Amino acid sequence: MAEARTAEERAARRRAVRKRLKPQHKNNSIDIPLLIVMAGLMIFGLLMIFSTSAYNAGEDQASFLRMQLVAEGLGVIAILIIVLFPASIPKWMGGKTMRWVILAIAVGMLLLLKTPLGITAKGATRWIHLGPVRVQPAEIAKIAVIIFFASFISEKPERVNTMKGYFGTLAIAGVLAILVYGVSKNLSSAIIIGGIAVLMLFLATKEWKFQTIGYPALVFAAGYLLIQKVKNHPDPESLSFRYQRIMIWLDPTKYVTGNGYQTLQALYAIGSGGLTGKGIGKGIQKLGTIPEVHNDMIFSVICEELGLVGAVVVLILFAILLYRCLLIAFSSTDSYGMLLCMGVFLHIAIQVILNILVVTNSMPNTGVSLPFISYGGSSVSFLMAEMGMVLRVARENEV
Repeated sequence: MAEARTAEERAARRRAVRKRLKPQHKNNSIDIPLLIVMAGLMIFGLLMIFSTSAYNAGEDQASFLRMQLVAEGLGVIAILIIVLFPASIPKWMGGKTMRWVILAIAVGMLLLLKTPLGITAKGATRWIHLGPVRVQPAEIAKIAVIIFFASFISEKPERVNTMKGYFGTLAIAGVLAILVYGVSKNLSSAIIIGGIAVLMLFLATKEWKFQTIGYPALVFAAGYLLIQKVKNHPDPESLSFRYQRIMIWLDPTKYVTGNGYQTLQALYAIGSGGLTGKGIGKGIQKLGTIPEVHNDMIFSVICEELGLVGAVVVLILFAILLYRCLLIAFSSTDSYGMLLCMGVFLHIAIQVILNILVVTNSMPNTGVSLPFISYGGSSVSFLMAEMGMVLRVARENEV
């Protein structure tokens, strides 16, 4: 009886939220504000990719820009198919059988990294060749965990309200995250997958006390033990490169000629930008000084060339995009659509936060791209596909 009342109260709250949102356009239309903000971030990203990569691109200064345009073109095609196809592709992908197929595809793509199709670059095997296209399986794993969790939880919400069901569901994402790290050594993607799963479960389960206390305590304890191991180790230089990243984070000036070089140069770029920056194209830290500046460290050049004002504008654009995702999620007429949009929201939010924390040396360095802005074909293509699913949910509901 109490469970029935709780379900009725939740349904009433959802109806109240939808009523307060006051639909802005008719059903079956495109969410224009979300589309405009996403397009704005992508256009700005193209501008910054050209600004940061032209010096290091060799004779063909627009090579990185052109490859990013191709990836975004594929993303546009994905959005058009997902949004305009007569049948609902997100709902089809969330079917009882299809969700397992998608998860199996993600696992299979990861295992292909161990075959001759795997591409090794800079000591890491994180891409595979599929004909003329180079794909990063970790990006497929991220979208797979969003679709799977949205479908699996919405099918029987009560299953995650028991400890057995909760940890059984979490274990699925845990296996995928461990596989991502074990096969590709991509710790940042493993963290993002785990974060998406934990936070989606937080939204779906009533065991909020355990999550709000248990997970932060676990993260704090693990961080404390790692820091103590680095500080008290008799020969810190002999530790693995992941431990060395903690050492650099604690005091990057000690490693100015080694692995701390990238972090320090990024901080110099941020500091030299001041309030309004030096102007687009006029930054100097990108001129062979910051490694991978068009990838993970692009935010540092945004700060240098556009200053604090430009950085805040970029963050505001991300805030608007995430806010639109939230509105669409809370306006969804079914729990699957709501969880799907929340999964995309969490993915983008986690990645933006981690990227900025890394660039500002607020956490140890781990490669995380800035959504829609950093160079990366697989990342932007699959992010656009995720946004296509959000736009489809908006189209199917009055948002």
